[in-house]
Amino acid sequence: MSKVEESIEVDVPVSTAYNQWTQFETFPEFMDGVERIEQRTDTLTHWKTKIGGVEREFDAEITEQIPDERVAWTTTGGEAKQAGVVTFHRLDEGRTKVMLQLDHDPKGLADSVGDKLGFVKRQVTGDLKRFKQFIEKRDGIETGAWRGQV
Repeated sequence: MSKVEESIEVDVPVSTAYNQWTQFETFPEFMDGVERIEQRTDTLTHWKTKIGGVEREFDAEITEQIPDERVAWTTTGGEAKQAGVVTFHRLDEGRTKVMLQLDHDPKGLADSVGDKLGFVKRQVTGDLKRFKQFIEKRDGIETGAWRGQV
């Protein structure tokens, strides 16, 4: 397993950042390589990705979700094996630190080489920067929210 840890500060309140992150079907708007996400239940999502020319489909289960604090997940099907957590830290009334920790298991030669060259870390860094742009350009108004707890 490889580990990636990245964070970014966003100029929105913690509840806005958290609420937007719970809108998984919007991830393709800021996550490079994510083509589609379907929210199948409160705790199950289905992902379709195409990264580096490699297409994958898999399910991810939300294993922990605490409003304004954290969302944790693990994959449950398909080739992609990963688990992660995103946490939200209030810096002040209008700023939040979003921290992402990802454990992933590279499959095959291309994944292993890409991992060793830092591809996944760059991907995560870029996705967080695009998340920042996405939520801030919306003037801090999220596209929706799910405030349930898992």
